[in-house]
Amino acid sequence: MKAFAQMKSFAGRGSMEGWLTRIATNTCLNMLRSASRRPELVTSDLSEDETAWLERVSNTTGARRLNAEQKVIAADLAEKVLEILSPEDRLALMMIDGEGASVNEVAEVTGWSESKVKVRAFRARKRAREALEKLVGRKQ
Repeated sequence: MKAFAQMKSFAGRGSMEGWLTRIATNTCLNMLRSASRRPELVTSDLSEDETAWLERVSNTTGARRLNAEQKVIAADLAEKVLEILSPEDRLALMMIDGEGASVNEVAEVTGWSESKVKVRAFRARKRAREALEKLVGRKQ
């Protein structure tokens, strides 16, 4: 709707796809910024399945395949961890690690420098890892 309403502002200097992507990105960022609080994730917020899965994962060594139910639990837990990240960190992490976008692509879509994208992704991974370690530490 925003793109249609602002069609007159499209100058044609870049691609229509890039212009629409920029509008969508900015709209999403503004919505995330308007959320007044970023809650800290605590183990009491987790379901029994998520808690059990987290305990199993923290006690195993080496990678193993997850069944469909475990994948759903892992996805729910990942979503909760992502909620504690800032909107910008979440965007960088999801685009790079979730969608497989390159640093250059993320920089192009967001309007950030490539170094800012790298820093955002690094910090987002660090915060997510710390949140998981905090949850694992509380369970042990």
